Amino acid sequence: FKLPSDSFKYLGWCDIEEHSVQGNQLHCPRVREGPSEEELFFRKEEHTLKKRKQVTDTEKWEKRLQENWENCAELNLSFQDLGDLYQVENFKRILRRLIRVEKLWLVDNSLTDLSAIRLPRCRELNVNKNHFTSFKQLPKIPQIQHLSLAENNIATLSGISDFRSTPLESLVLKRNPCEFQERYRQLVFSNLPNLKILDGIPKLPEDCSPPDVRFFYRTCTIL
Repeated sequence: FKLPSDSFKYLGWCDIEEHSVQGNQLHCPRVREGPSEEELFFRKEEHTLKKRKQVTDTEKWEKRLQENWENCAELNLSFQDLGDLYQVENFKRILRRLIRVEKLWLVDNSLTDLSAIRLPRCRELNVNKNHFTSFKQLPKIPQIQHLSLAENNIATLSGISDFRSTPLESLVLKRNPCEFQERYRQLVFSNLPNLKILDGIPKLPEDCSPPDVRFFYRTCTIL
């Protein structure tokens, strides 16, 4: 037997009637959409469609106003389970509206490319546990100060110099292949002279030394 709430299981928070909660009032909303109409038909769950059909332009505008993503300053959109393309597209639609967000968490969303997204005021971005392979795939974040990219698949430091013109102070690259690159810390700091902390460790004197000096310092002669 179906529960009384069964027909509501694919509704978003802003599709529920008689409430005025806006997106900027939710720090950790669930934003993934329900299955497509075709998928629901094959699942034999077309009874849920009556709640989603015949949406007028007025209702679409009212929903947009209620989402109010433009006024979000701090938002956690982690663990959204974006398993289908239409889920990813809806997710990016929301990201494009975050014009005032300053702190944003996008952990474990299987993200691969957000290069078309611009977050003009974002100061803190956490995209740990995604599938980024390059710094070029990150969103445009000109005001970034704290960036966490742990547990992605970034193999080289190519493109990291794009952040030289930003106020980036803290960077986390733990558990990325590039972490095993020779003179890893020295290369990062040479590309980002304003960086203060890498992988939770403050900038050390040896991180600034020329490659030949550091190499001599770390080797010994066996007679």
